[in-house]
Amino acid sequence: MSVLSALIAVLLAYLLGSLVFGVIFSRLRGRDIRDADAPGGSGVYRQYGALAAVTVTLFDLLKGAAAVLLALALEPASVPWAVAAVVAGHNYPLFFRFEGGAGIAPLMGALLVAAPLPLLVAVAVGLLAIVPYRRLWQATLKLNAIPFAAAVAVLVAFALSLKWGGTAPLLAGAGVMALRSLQLLRRGGVA
Repeated sequence: MSVLSALIAVLLAYLLGSLVFGVIFSRLRGRDIRDADAPGGSGVYRQYGALAAVTVTLFDLLKGAAAVLLALALEPASVPWAVAAVVAGHNYPLFFRFEGGAGIAPLMGALLVAAPLPLLVAVAVGLLAIVPYRRLWQATLKLNAIPFAAAVAVLVAFALSLKWGGTAPLLAGAGVMALRSLQLLRRGGVA
């Protein structure tokens, strides 16, 4: 493993992650979304509508995928670190006072390249978990359904990745995402 190539891959992944498209979009619209909501797809949906949310989420997914593709090109052994770095960049962006989102979309984009099969099954399970969560637990837990579904998806993806591969990238990215989600929960909102 080339240490220099790995460091470059991780640095580039972090810088890619620091491009928080919800913040960029909202600033182009004349304000900073973080003053009213989270800069992820859910917050953008609440503040600007479905088209804006889909666009921001797509760009966040793409930056996660791009980080893994760069790591694979520069130093394949650095993929787990690049996954963690792109999520960390989104959560703690250099360009936006280290205040970003929860990292769900960049993690999904990274895993789409690094561990696609566990991710796809986990997303399906996560989406199925939203309906019972909203009906049974959301009023009590007072959390947005998307982070709950993401937590379920990460657990399922971890179990599947033990069989199909991709465990290290999943653990690296999910760990950073979980840390940020806990911080946001203490402040009263995760999106």
